[in-house]
Order: sequence, then C-alpha cells, then structure tokens
Amino acid sequence: MAIQSRTASPSSIRVAQSETADRDQVAGPIANPLTYVLPTALLMLGALVIVISTFLPYWRLTLQAPQYPKGLQVQVFVNHVTGDVAEIDGLNHYIGMARLGEAAQFERSLALIAIVALAMLLLAAVFIQNHWAALLALPAIAYPVAFLADLFFWLYYFGHNLDPKAALSSSIKPFTPAILGEGRIGQFRTVAGMEEGLLLAFAGSAIILVGLYFHRRAYKPLWDARRQAAEQQGQ
Repeated sequence: MAIQSRTASPSSIRVAQSETADRDQVAGPIANPLTYVLPTALLMLGALVIVISTFLPYWRLTLQAPQYPKGLQVQVFVNHVTGDVAEIDGLNHYIGMARLGEAAQFERSLALIAIVALAMLLLAAVFIQNHWAALLALPAIAYPVAFLADLFFWLYYFGHNLDPKAALSSSIKPFTPAILGEGRIGQFRTVAGMEEGLLLAFAGSAIILVGLYFHRRAYKPLWDARRQAAEQQGQ
C-alpha cells in the first residue's frame, strides 16, 4: 500500500513564505510598544496642560501714575476680567473708551467650550495613525497665539474708537496699549505681560509639537510600508 507523504513541497513553502511576507509588509514593521506610548502620553499631557491653564490668569495690565502710587491693575482670564476694573472704566469714560467688560464678549462666552473641544480633538488625535493627527492637533497648537491676536485686536479697537463726545476725547490721540512690555497712554505708564495661564498654554502647545514629532517617528515606518505595498499591488 502506498504511503502518501505529508511533507510540504519546496514550491508550497515558497508560496506560503511569500504570502506571509506580503501580509507583514501591509501590516507594517513591528515596533516596541513604548514607541507608541510616548506620543500618546505627550498629546494627552498637552491637552491636560491647556485645560489647567483656563483656571489661571492669561494677561495682566498695570497702569501707573503719580496719583495712583500703587498702580491700577487688571487681569484677563479666558472668560472674565478681574482687578481694578471699576476704577479703570471710570478713567476710560473721560477719554471715551468703552468699558473693559464689553471687549471680547463672544469669545469669552465660548472660551471654555472651545478649549474643551480642543482637548477632545487632541484625544482623538491619539487614536489616529496617519497625517490627520497633526491636523486635529493644529487648533490646540495655534490656540495661545490666537488668544494674543484676539487680545491685540480688542486693544486696538478700543483705543481707536473713542467716543468723540467724551469730555477729554480731544486731549488724547488714538492709541493701542502695549500687549507686552511698557507703553504710555496719556499720563499713564502701562506695563503688560503674560500670566501663568498663557505661559501654560504655550507650554501645552510645545508639548503637543513634541508629541507630534514622536507620533510621526513611530508611525512613519508603518505608513511607508503600506504605501509600498499599495504601489506593488497596483503594478
């Protein structure tokens, strides 16, 4: 009676090896799991830092004059303004400048919701294994710069839209308070600077950029392998 051999032929072995290699090429190279943990941790940390920043002041303006030896100060948060607001509004009234509380009302009403949305986009980027991760993280990266740009717009708008009917409107030219550093408005010397919240927001943006770098570094071999496999299948 003939005995059939169950040993695979060399040709079948080569076919099986070829199929396995093709599957491995599509799946991409196997990397150390820690390679993927680092960008995930950095993106999540960046989101957390930006959320924490909302509890702290973002910007400070101090007005100094002889009649105010201690100075007048205002602190700007993402959704409200604190400090010597009433005193500064009283002074601004004489030159025809609008009340501080009237600035960026729309932005302040949506600030917390927008920041939560930025954090959610970052968390979504954690699970994206392609170039879309950078696009989802872009709003959070640009956020602190956008805050300063919006602040500058309102400072310019208030200083260039003085009420001509105000008592002292003719005694002062249109102005833009310094957004950073020292300036002068009439007899007042101004000192402006970033506070802890905005510094944290910039730190969060930097952390996110580093996270995106390691994200690309971790997933690029996988992207290249999939692209090469797609090109070979198209030939």
